[in-house]
Amino acid sequence: MSWQRKILRVDLTAGTVSNEPLNMEWAMEYLGSRGLGTKYFVDEVGPGVDPLSPANKLIFATGPLTGTMASTGGRYTVITKGALTGAIACSNSGGYWGAELKQAGWDMIIFEGKSPKPVYLLVRDDEVTLEDASDLWGHTVWHTEENLKARHQDPLMRVSSIGRSAEQGCLYAAVVNDLHRAAGRSGVGTVMASKNLKAIAVRGTKGVGTVRDPKAFMTATKAAKKVLADNAVTGQGLPTYGTQVLMNVINEIGALPTRNHKDVQFEGARDISAEAMREKRPTDGKANLVTNQACFGCTIACGRVSKMDPGHFSVKDKPQYHGASGGVEYEAAWALGAANGVSDLEALTYVNFLCNEEGLDPITLGATIGAAMELYDLGILTKEEVGLELPWGSAQALVTLGEWTARGEGFGKILGLGSRRLCAKYGRPELSMTVKGQEFPAYDGRGLQGMALEYATSNRGACHVRGYMVSPEVLGIPVKMDPGATEGKAPMLKAFQDLTAVVDSAGICLFTTFAWSADDIQSMIQPALGGDWSLEALMTLGERVWNLERRYNLAAGLTGKDDTLPPRLLTEPAKTGPQKGRVADLGKMLPEYYQVRGWTPEGVPTPETVTRLGL
Repeated sequence: MSWQRKILRVDLTAGTVSNEPLNMEWAMEYLGSRGLGTKYFVDEVGPGVDPLSPANKLIFATGPLTGTMASTGGRYTVITKGALTGAIACSNSGGYWGAELKQAGWDMIIFEGKSPKPVYLLVRDDEVTLEDASDLWGHTVWHTEENLKARHQDPLMRVSSIGRSAEQGCLYAAVVNDLHRAAGRSGVGTVMASKNLKAIAVRGTKGVGTVRDPKAFMTATKAAKKVLADNAVTGQGLPTYGTQVLMNVINEIGALPTRNHKDVQFEGARDISAEAMREKRPTDGKANLVTNQACFGCTIACGRVSKMDPGHFSVKDKPQYHGASGGVEYEAAWALGAANGVSDLEALTYVNFLCNEEGLDPITLGATIGAAMELYDLGILTKEEVGLELPWGSAQALVTLGEWTARGEGFGKILGLGSRRLCAKYGRPELSMTVKGQEFPAYDGRGLQGMALEYATSNRGACHVRGYMVSPEVLGIPVKMDPGATEGKAPMLKAFQDLTAVVDSAGICLFTTFAWSADDIQSMIQPALGGDWSLEALMTLGERVWNLERRYNLAAGLTGKDDTLPPRLLTEPAKTGPQKGRVADLGKMLPEYYQVRGWTPEGVPTPETVTRLGL
């Protein structure tokens, strides 16, 4: 079995740690990681809970393929009620931490209550203790990880921690592991800080146990790795260019949100693209990109390692940023760049480093600064109120506001609340490019109609990794769909959302689905686990997870009226590009989506759907 069949329960209020058997009945219904962690959370935490109260819980969960030889088997998820959204939050991260927890003998950690003082959890196989973290409070992720490895004289220890932004109450603080991999969205790091929990340091030497049929599992994983290697996206594009391969592509098709979604194409896209990262700088003859990097067990290696120009204004007096670190990826490059009209690649790289070091979601940070720039452009925000000039395209403003937000200083304290609260404070709520309180990622719904529907219906607020309709609309995977069409998008999105729930719950990476079909994934899960893991059973499981999340949100007060988009996308046509003159046709797609989901016209799962899924 690829479950360890054990979970840790940590009562931070009492300062106690206990272990209990994994609920195997639930494991067979929800698999692991996102699905199983959400089941535990929904069962134990009422929907009316304040996200920052001790009554909220925080769950770190691995999947049954986490830590195995399955390609990309290093993923884990953090499940809670989101500080930014008030909706169900499930943030996914790669790196090595998830596999380390699994190899220490644990499937999941459930944190409850609030510690009276800062603490960190130390996990060394079966030896688990809560340790004083008072000396780490007020320090960065990078300092915390380095300090804990030195303190315990174990360079192989894996650390997941929060930075100063979470401690200062930034509502979109992340949980960062392995220095620059993050459970990044919805404010899961903010919830962690509210519990006075600074870090989880893990060292595992047990391994992941056995799979049901080792020979069949090895055959399946070997075949699946060949599929990844032979695919143009996972075998060539992502290893060479990372997710940044999309920057010029999305810009050309007129779906790159620019200047807070005022435009759909950015004239500076080429300057912040993957191609630009590989070019030598005239200042020092070096390229921004040093190399690519892989997470645990990954044969794709889409991660970026970058080194900045040491003479750039943002880092010339900051020696800690002169070394190589996690480079900017597509979503961050868009949010810190096009969303603000900034085309200075080095400034984007710096703020991305800052987000890693201080534990910030770069998507919400960049989008919130973009909203502030529009408020400034309209004369609603002034230089005196912000503390600096805030014109579109100012790299200096981007860098300074990033630093202020990370430290909770000045106007950065307001930016740390996210764009929904920022725009509401200044009387222009419609300028917040959010769904359910979470900022859009790097695709404009006027240029990609399927992404518009995906944003509107995502359970954790606007999100690109809860279905990823870019695959059919841009890449032609698994079939080519017209990005401007609305027909067929609802059933395709439902299938993608359900499959993504399976991928997340298994403990593998969504990027595999550029190459893998559901059959490839099923071929690994079946020999790894006992029981019926047919394709039909897995897709039903994914649907069950999606509906479980949906019902929690409905009980928490969200309704079908929250499945919408900002007025700008619904009423202001795209100004340029192939979809010029188009708006997001959500009204055509949403009723069909509810129907194929088995929901009422108000977006509520019907009794028949609830019964069929065993909810």
